[in-house]
Amino acid sequence: MQKILFIDPEKCSGCRNCEIVCSLHHEKVCNPNRARIHTVKWETSGLYVPMVCQQCETPLCEVVCPMHALKRDDKTGAVLVDYDLCVGCRLCVVFCPLGGINVDTESSKVLKCDLCDGNPLCVKFCEPQALRYLDATAVNLKKRRAAAEKLSDLMKRMVQV
Repeated sequence: MQKILFIDPEKCSGCRNCEIVCSLHHEKVCNPNRARIHTVKWETSGLYVPMVCQQCETPLCEVVCPMHALKRDDKTGAVLVDYDLCVGCRLCVVFCPLGGINVDTESSKVLKCDLCDGNPLCVKFCEPQALRYLDATAVNLKKRRAAAEKLSDLMKRMVQV
């Protein structure tokens, strides 16, 4: 069963632990700028949204890579960067519609979520559980239930009028 990284921005506290654990695991430094996940913050509204590669079904990053350095891992479903093939052209960064690929300012290499070989550490260290690694069908079910609740509330309000 394919699993995906599910992000619930309503639960995100903006702590950035996901960024710290990611940079420590992958780059061996505590530097959120070198993480594969980044929390976008709107301080005035108190909204925090963790942004990370969504491992698209048809990844544009893979399609545009002239060196074929991006390939899907059969085990995890993650689209991985082969740094032996990557020449750093950054077309993947430009064409990613969700901003899921970053550039490490120190090494100049592209940084992209690899799902930690199917055991994402960002999920383990997300105290408010804004990040979860779930079966794709479970995510679809959660979205259906949320939509059904909204529809139910709307119908109740319409009946009361």
